[in-house]
Amino acid sequence: MPEPRSPMQSFAQSVQNTIDGPITWFRETIVEPNQQKYNWYHQRYRRVPTIDQCYTDDAVCRFEADQQFRRDRMVDNEIVNILRQRFEDCMLYEAPDHIAKCTPLLETYEKASENWFVKYGDLGGYANAKTCYMKQKHRLIWERRHGPVGSGMKSEDTVGSNH
Repeated sequence: MPEPRSPMQSFAQSVQNTIDGPITWFRETIVEPNQQKYNWYHQRYRRVPTIDQCYTDDAVCRFEADQQFRRDRMVDNEIVNILRQRFEDCMLYEAPDHIAKCTPLLETYEKASENWFVKYGDLGGYANAKTCYMKQKHRLIWERRHGPVGSGMKSEDTVGSNH
């Protein structure tokens, strides 16, 4: 810190040190050593209970589950958007050889978009955690009865032998 040039500057600096000194000491010796350091740019929050862990009359739990669902959907949307953007950038950058060089990115993007559609597809813009949970439940029941979605329905003789 430069030496003050006048008595007024000296007085102002002493007042500054009197006020700021204890605050700086407290932050450097108590607050910063006890903070968790994150290796990522955003803070990781604890997960709230999912909709299947909430009681039917617990409105607060259902609200928190809906908010967590919306946050998860926004994150998954961004992941799919980033993967699509990386694939498009690869295609522009690797122009003549893009088919060979960008195939792994395309496969990653297609798998991520497929997973996104399995979870969020056909829910609409006003979906909540309950509708997503019901979609998952119905899909699991369908797969138990008919096999994986997209593989066609089991025949009658195959369905009878499973019971």
